[in-house]
Amino acid sequence: MLNNNNQHYILASKSPRRHELLRGMGINFEVVDLDADESYPSDLPCHEVAAYISRNKAQAYLEAITKPIITADTIVVLNNEILGKPKDKTEATTMLKKLSGCTHQVYTGVSIRNVNNHIHTFTDCTEVTFREVLDQEIAFYIDNFHPFDKAGSYGIQDWWGLVVVSNIVGSYTNVMGLPTEKLYQALNRI
Repeated sequence: MLNNNNQHYILASKSPRRHELLRGMGINFEVVDLDADESYPSDLPCHEVAAYISRNKAQAYLEAITKPIITADTIVVLNNEILGKPKDKTEATTMLKKLSGCTHQVYTGVSIRNVNNHIHTFTDCTEVTFREVLDQEIAFYIDNFHPFDKAGSYGIQDWWGLVVVSNIVGSYTNVMGLPTEKLYQALNRI
């Protein structure tokens, strides 16, 4: 149980998965739509990108802060290459073929900005391994699950995670887009 169970938060994320995870944690929150710059310096190490974007999102919220605001960003990294959200079926297919039979990292950066405008940011990393995937499985997945709003073109909580993910080291919820255990600890500290 959080130290202040009556605390309300603002979640600046359109992700239905993040909404579901916060509800599951018993956190009171409202959702705001935030249009923030998600670019980052080209020389920024891959493991720092998600935190950088998450912090930018927290700073982009320009309303008067009366409740702490939570922002997050998730990226998939394979061999030091960031695989973002695919623009179309072709890009999704290319990403999933790259990930087939490989282990990659999923980084989620989370920022919590309090009413005093102090921003606390942390990152979590999970290693995910896929079995070798057939071209027709990739086509089936894209056609039926439309993973265009997901980093790396997949959702661990759907068909892909059930039949393709062969190993995971770290937080499952981090791969969904919000490392809930670390978030819970951070909210208790702040």
